[in-house]
Amino acid sequence: MPTIARHAVNTPAARRLRALGGVGVRALKASSGLLSFLFSSVILSVAIGFLSLTAAPTLHAETFVVDSTTALDDALIEAFDGDEIVLKPGHYQLQPVIESAIVMRGEGNADDIVIEGPGKGAVVTVRVPGVRLENFTVKGYGSDLYAKDAGVRVMDGADGIVIRGLVIEGPGFGVRADRLEGLVLEGTSITGDAKMHVLDRGDGVFLNYVKRPKLTENRVRNVRDGFYFENVEESYCEGNFFTGAQYGIHWMYTRGDFATKNRAAGVRGGYALMSSRGVTLKDSETSGNIEFGVLVNVCEGCVVDGNRIRDVHNPKGNPALDTEGKGIHIYGPGTSKIHGNQVLHSDIGIGVAMGGEGNVLWENAFIDNGIQVRYVGETPLEWSFEGRGNFWSTHMTWDVDHDGIADTPYQPNDSLDRIFWIYPEARFLMESPVVALLRWLADQFEIDRGKGVTDSHPLASWEVR
Repeated sequence: MPTIARHAVNTPAARRLRALGGVGVRALKASSGLLSFLFSSVILSVAIGFLSLTAAPTLHAETFVVDSTTALDDALIEAFDGDEIVLKPGHYQLQPVIESAIVMRGEGNADDIVIEGPGKGAVVTVRVPGVRLENFTVKGYGSDLYAKDAGVRVMDGADGIVIRGLVIEGPGFGVRADRLEGLVLEGTSITGDAKMHVLDRGDGVFLNYVKRPKLTENRVRNVRDGFYFENVEESYCEGNFFTGAQYGIHWMYTRGDFATKNRAAGVRGGYALMSSRGVTLKDSETSGNIEFGVLVNVCEGCVVDGNRIRDVHNPKGNPALDTEGKGIHIYGPGTSKIHGNQVLHSDIGIGVAMGGEGNVLWENAFIDNGIQVRYVGETPLEWSFEGRGNFWSTHMTWDVDHDGIADTPYQPNDSLDRIFWIYPEARFLMESPVVALLRWLADQFEIDRGKGVTDSHPLASWEVR
């Protein structure tokens, strides 16, 4: 038999008010006409008046301990701001709508406490600020992204929601939140449907017009984008892991975001900074990707610092279409700082296209990439800053004075490279004796000096991290 246990430090008068209030709330939620509304209002008015005459004390927060779907449904109806609902291990088949600032938490192992929807719509919907969800599993939500189907749907204005230790599994959005502030997502596992095409899945977390969200120590797999931020301000992401997704973290039209110590493996692209301002991506890792490690697309004042990128390889890459895997991809105009990053064993170490000349690069390391740099623009670029350039594993030179700077400048590409990029059908000639002779002559007569990318102060050594 379903049970619902209530624990509170209340007097009989306070409990009468809660009971009558619960009846009133239930009537309001069930009513469909004016008479039901008026009847409920009368009940509440009489109850409040009676208890005020008997000097009812201040109400205390109440705890509801539930072990069945019916008991959980009743508790959601009766709970007031500040109350707590404790879920015992079990299977709860409903779609909770939370309309009071409560705590709803599981007791025990989150995998043993399952709230499951009917396979469409959102499962848990939060409509008010100050809600906390902890330690249970959510599944059975829909796949309609236009309808915003989600494991946890946070409605406009539901500020300060805390989601901690949940297990969320389904085809739509794991967490979807719009137009609010102060969301916290911590220690949560989100898994999408691996059988669906990656672009048909929901994002692990989709935030739109959210200010100051904080997302830490989450694990996200088999979704579209791990985290997708649109028109977000001052997000903070630390210690999150992504795999089986399009992009790990995708910033779009965002401002003042900070991400550190995240890891993305086996995704199409690790971290995408697009049309954003003041985003910092720091000390993060990405490996085994197809398209890129880090994309910087039309960004202003962003910082990409101290990240480790390796093994970006597109098995279907076409040089004529510029679809080979790139460790760092700078695409479109912008003024960002690329510093202290390490790019290894990728098709292309760094690619620059469509006006990305305004970015500053120094103290990065490009090690054993198929092509270190691809840049076909006409503007000469200097890739060093304040006397410090980058480390290039393909630069054979000396450091006679032991100042850490190579004794000769480095140009990763020459005119012949650019010709082969523009006319990839001629690439079979790259290793021919004639091309080798032309390269030697160009070097002797400094034909390419001042063209393309030049690192005037390349680093003489680098310790692989």
